Amino acid sequence: MRRRKRIPSAPLPQREGVDPVRVRLPVEGAWSTVREHLVERLATGAGVIDGMLDAGLIVGADGLPVSADAAYVPGMFVWFHRELPDEVPVPFDLDVVYRDEHIVVADKPHFLATTPRGSHVAETALARLRRELGIATLTAAHRLDRLTAGLVLFTVRPDERGAYQSLFRDRLVRKEYEAVAPYRESLVLPLTVRSRIEKERGVMAAREVPGEPNAVSRVELVEHQDGRARYRLLPRTGQTHQLRVHMNALGVPILGDPLYPVVTGPVPAGDFRRPLQLLARVLEFTDPVTGHSHSFVSGRTLGAWSGNENWAGQ
Repeated sequence: MRRRKRIPSAPLPQREGVDPVRVRLPVEGAWSTVREHLVERLATGAGVIDGMLDAGLIVGADGLPVSADAAYVPGMFVWFHRELPDEVPVPFDLDVVYRDEHIVVADKPHFLATTPRGSHVAETALARLRRELGIATLTAAHRLDRLTAGLVLFTVRPDERGAYQSLFRDRLVRKEYEAVAPYRESLVLPLTVRSRIEKERGVMAAREVPGEPNAVSRVELVEHQDGRARYRLLPRTGQTHQLRVHMNALGVPILGDPLYPVVTGPVPAGDFRRPLQLLARVLEFTDPVTGHSHSFVSGRTLGAWSGNENWAGQ
């Protein structure tokens, strides 16, 4: 059995709470220099790569700059910081509801991505917490959609991350969500929705398809008034957009959803008036490291139900 090559520690420090990019050169390839491979692999153009190499911004495992004519070495690692995009700050607090030497539980606002991805890098929950708490090793044990608010679990020690991630993989975490959506008198609740959901790369919305169910959600009615209702959602699996897809399939799409039932045009940057009315309200689990039982409840409310005038719902 071939041993997996150990990944060296990053020789560059974080920037604005964001890790440097790590690139491993393929074992097989016909490139003669590191530069040739990076130009072909990265969609930034030869000029950008040459500029980074000339400025010493691309480094090897020893932290020393990689020269423009450095020979290609199969399996070699290089690191660099990507140029941070211009991001509109998300003007809502990121509250820490619990912290110990092993974990941090944060109450994430709407519009804030959990981890760096795409055009959301420094303005993410992970990067913010690293900066504010001074914990460079902080990582996310799971993720919430950028548009979903509520509780997220982060781990402090890299060697313990797997233990906490396994809680979600093995369905040992009780998660309770709250949503505001239209009220349908003909919809008999509670009920359990089972379907097969697939999400194609590059396609914004997930969809239900025939086949063995891979997504299970329990939907309960909490209360209703004026044509709207507050629902308790209990996902038993964790497919992408699962709760949003299931609520739409029941004919009660969650208010403020830009994807279901139809994909709407992009919202201008800085427009925070219409948050998705979905909240990860409860997170409960037994700590795999300490053995303690944890139960956390979000302090946030959904504006479409609480009467927040800033929520531009319909």
